[in-house]
Amino acid sequence: MKAWPEFDAKGDLPPGIHTGSLADVVAHFGSGTPQRQRVARRLEHIYELAKASGHLARFVIFGSFVTAKAAPNDVDIFLLMSDSFDVSQTPHDILTVFDHTAAQNVLGASVFWIRRAAALGGEDATIEHWQITRAGGQRGIVEVDSHD
Repeated sequence: MKAWPEFDAKGDLPPGIHTGSLADVVAHFGSGTPQRQRVARRLEHIYELAKASGHLARFVIFGSFVTAKAAPNDVDIFLLMSDSFDVSQTPHDILTVFDHTAAQNVLGASVFWIRRAAALGGEDATIEHWQITRAGGQRGIVEVDSHD
């Protein structure tokens, strides 16, 4: 099992992009409370749907699920998709992931996505941006290892 860094005094991961397999993410962040377990199941489902599109490049998790908060309401996800991804050609059973409102209402997740070509400043800079909190500080985020 992966060794994750300790949470800081605010309950956040230290700044940076922390990577791990989906199994490691679920084992570490999806245990402890029934609510965390429910949200972890949602995360696994969304990962499988995004992967089934055949165009998933990077899968990033941010927000309360990857903090020490005992009962996160949902999971916040940023998807970087291949440039050839065409949402209009996405099978109906996967489409919900790529509609922000539907993902929130049906899947219990805030999902944001763009194609690689739209990553201003490059994809690493785009992903690093998700570390910025609403208050302007930084916290760590988690990227699911694509070799999972």
